[in-house]
Amino acid sequence: MKKLRINGHSHLLPYPEEIPQFMKDKGIFWVDKDRKFMLQKNWSRPVTDSSFFLNEKLEWMEHNKIDHAVVLNLSQLYGNGLRLEEMKQALRFQNDFNARVQKEHPSKFTTGFVVHPGFVRGALWEMERCVEVLGMDLLCLPTHYMDTIGTWRCIFDEENEPIFELASKYNLAVEVHPYDGEKFIKLENTNWRFHLIWMLAQCADAYHFLTLNGYADKYPGMRVCFAHGGQLAQINLGRRIQGFDGRPDLFEGKTHPRKSVGHPNIFFDTLVHDTNSLKLVIENQGSKQVIMGLDDPYPLGEMESLSQSSYPGKILDLALERNIINATEYDQIWDDNVVQWLYGDDEKKKKAFKKRIMGK
Repeated sequence: MKKLRINGHSHLLPYPEEIPQFMKDKGIFWVDKDRKFMLQKNWSRPVTDSSFFLNEKLEWMEHNKIDHAVVLNLSQLYGNGLRLEEMKQALRFQNDFNARVQKEHPSKFTTGFVVHPGFVRGALWEMERCVEVLGMDLLCLPTHYMDTIGTWRCIFDEENEPIFELASKYNLAVEVHPYDGEKFIKLENTNWRFHLIWMLAQCADAYHFLTLNGYADKYPGMRVCFAHGGQLAQINLGRRIQGFDGRPDLFEGKTHPRKSVGHPNIFFDTLVHDTNSLKLVIENQGSKQVIMGLDDPYPLGEMESLSQSSYPGKILDLALERNIINATEYDQIWDDNVVQWLYGDDEKKKKAFKKRIMGK
């Protein structure tokens, strides 16, 4: 069977006219009519590539020979700090938009849905709707979120166990992605420090508590992937192990970090920007726990770039060239591993997934 090129970490913006007026009126999120900026109240970011949008994304995928893309939710729509009703409407818009993209382009896209963990009961209802009504299989969660009294928490807080229990029951893939660091890390937002440094630390923090709480075994139907290779989690593994062994009094009732290393239900994408980092991910976790992730079309994604002599898929090509992986592992990272993350051991869903991509 032909090996597919599946991008496990992609993003998509709605066209400006698809975004409800209330989103702009409330300052929640919108895109200007010229498609040059995405905006929130007191915030804007340039649209750096036309492939942020659907038709242009399809052309970009065709040009780069990408058969299928897993589209995550937009980080700007985690809903932190919004009033309850505004948050519910914003997240529902995101989920309905993603569901429509998947329904109208099933051969090209698998899309995720998002819930707000600060409101667990509502999150469970939305999970049921997205899975049972909209037919979605990927839950997108932030590494950190604001609870109902304004306290910032890690996603793998024990209060959120009902979410993980339902995710396990539904056999869901889960994507954990960082954002909003500047809202709770008290540093001036200069030189892109929150994207370049702190987002990776947020992933490491979330991985810390996923593993300490033993959730990969407690909720065996749930498969978690960390964005950006969980990059700082990899280099920090030895320190966490030494800390656990050296101060057991601080970890009563917790699971040893070693137990989750290479766990079949914990995945990491390839978006780490250099082959030495990718080598560390593979050496720590095993190649079968690594999936292709381009993070397109953001400028920190693997995009066409003359200054970096880069293109989508370059890091994996270099890893093959430098014998960090072999040809079989190369194909698995682009294909089999992504499918395993999405559907686990559900062979029926795996076959249906391949069928909707290949049409046979």
